[in-house]
Amino acid sequence: MRIAVIALTVLLLAYFVFRHGDFINEILVIALLVFQVISLLKFIEKQMGISPSANTEADIMATNQSGLSSEKFQYLKTIVQHAAVGLITFDQKGQIQIMNIAARKLFRMQEVKNIEELSILSQHLVDSLKNLKTGGRDLIRVEFNGEETYLSVYAIELSLKNKTFKLVSIQNIKTELEEMEMDAWQNLIRVLTHEIMNSVTPISSLASTADQEVMHCLDNSNEICEIKEEDLREIHLAIQTIQRRSEGLIKFVSDFRNLTRIPVPTLQQIKATDLIEHVVVLLKKELEEHGVNIQSKITPENFELHIDPELIQQVLINLIKNAIQAFDPEQKERSIRIIAQETRQAATIEIEDNGAGIDDEAIKKVFIPFFTTKKSGSGIGLSLSRQIMRQHNGYINVTSQIDEGTTFILTFRKGKS
Repeated sequence: MRIAVIALTVLLLAYFVFRHGDFINEILVIALLVFQVISLLKFIEKQMGISPSANTEADIMATNQSGLSSEKFQYLKTIVQHAAVGLITFDQKGQIQIMNIAARKLFRMQEVKNIEELSILSQHLVDSLKNLKTGGRDLIRVEFNGEETYLSVYAIELSLKNKTFKLVSIQNIKTELEEMEMDAWQNLIRVLTHEIMNSVTPISSLASTADQEVMHCLDNSNEICEIKEEDLREIHLAIQTIQRRSEGLIKFVSDFRNLTRIPVPTLQQIKATDLIEHVVVLLKKELEEHGVNIQSKITPENFELHIDPELIQQVLINLIKNAIQAFDPEQKERSIRIIAQETRQAATIEIEDNGAGIDDEAIKKVFIPFFTTKKSGSGIGLSLSRQIMRQHNGYINVTSQIDEGTTFILTFRKGKS
């Protein structure tokens, strides 16, 4: 039952990982998983009398010879072997102590003594297994006979008998990724269809109206064709509308093309203070015109970010402009706060406003390309921002309350996750 709970927790962790944004929930689930593993080890020690320093099957069996129940050991071993999630334990030299049935099925290998042997599948997999620390996770693409699959890897380091061991769980998440990809395509197609139909339908209708007026004259070619001034104005208005909608459709296609042309980041060290001050200066005039008070708080004051300044400035400018446009026209007190802080695991920048907020239905769609709640919005700003953050080993998240405001959070993870 404990192994089953651990497996469910790993599934929950994978769910939050691929939602891209639930950083707090990820930490909580990781803490829960660590607690469960420790609890399992203590349970083994209590039920079987195994010393915490017993780090291999040989050690356990040696202890069994002193009077422990081998039946209980075999029972525990059977549970581990039949867990639905792939489990591997190995020492600092890469020597494998346990590789359960699920792991052998994932790798399609029966006997593996050292993790280096897995390099025939993927060197990235071997490097990841070696380098991941406690709480570390990775997504690895592996090919089996031309069939592509994705493995979610999660690691915990254990110190037993003055030696360091690593417990790794591995899960094939190809099906989940395919379902998420299909959902993403469906959402994108839905938005594209909506936008294109909004432009094409009036173009078709107005073109038909103008065509009827012209054809009326052509059908009466033997007579002098007289078009009333009112009809001429209608034709002129139709042509103007067709032109505007056509230009709008061209811009829409251009925006769509821009989504696929994000440049590769040129990373450099830059102080968070300099980054934020530069953005505020660029938007100073617009902030003053809209009567918006902006404040920033940076902790610690001199911490640095390893980023492409131009791309991240683009993200911050987009978020601040969105905040400016989110204020109700009748709202008097308008404020935006920029909060930047650094921890051991990550650095974050929050853009917080006290505007009208975003309702629950819309907040689920704000990162979908071309979705927008603004009359003149293109709907690509937040989608571009998410892609830029992913290129920086980070993600963007949003929280909002109606009539209270909205907060966008940029999270930059440190090191390889």
